[in-house]
Amino acid sequence: MKAMLHAATSGAPDIRARGHCLDCAIRQHAVCSDCSAPELEFLTNLKTYRNYKPGERLLEMGERAPFMGTVVEGVASMSRILPDGRRQVVGLLFPGDLVGRPFSPVSPFDYVSVTDLRVCAFNRPQFEAALRDTPALEQRLLEMTLDELDSAREWMVLLGRKSAQEKLCSFMVMAAQRALRLERRRPMDGILIELPLTREDMADFLGLTIETVSRQIGALKKSGVIELIDARHLLIPSWEALEEAAGGELAAA
Repeated sequence: MKAMLHAATSGAPDIRARGHCLDCAIRQHAVCSDCSAPELEFLTNLKTYRNYKPGERLLEMGERAPFMGTVVEGVASMSRILPDGRRQVVGLLFPGDLVGRPFSPVSPFDYVSVTDLRVCAFNRPQFEAALRDTPALEQRLLEMTLDELDSAREWMVLLGRKSAQEKLCSFMVMAAQRALRLERRRPMDGILIELPLTREDMADFLGLTIETVSRQIGALKKSGVIELIDARHLLIPSWEALEEAAGGELAAA
């Protein structure tokens, strides 16, 4: 039994806690959100869950991707290693986001768990077959792909045109928006937010050094834009002030 429990917490499929897709807390944000009850029943019988600890790799760039899935709990990163050995984080995956790329047997990125992570996983060929046979699934995937493209363009602006402080504040706004979306809440003054990344990971994501990230966090604390609770939790006294520090109101994540 101990061996089985260990496997269930290190990325191995866990069919014992399958659950029904109708009862999924993040279904409205996932690729299956528009599926009918019979379609959800079909998907329920296909899926398994995979659990990861922080730092564990889900899929490796250039390697065969045996599964696709949806983040149920936690945050994962998508990254590439540059020729000089540096790592560039190119995206973050929150609950409802898709892990992997359909119709591509090879993973285009490294997918790594940033926090404790739970993924609703499907055998990739089975999921691709379901896409072909389920118009609602295929349509929703297209919508999510276009949304992801829009987000990528927003981050191109962020990385290319904003100052270091604006980049960091934009990241804080984005992280808060994604968390609040799941809770069906709106940003407000005095809100407590949790940063999903370490300072080192934020540096990789924003194209900064860890020293710059730490220096800018200190400056934001000194100016009153944020209050540090601990290394990962911030209090935002004024949401408007945070958006101003980010260079203006951002599109909803």
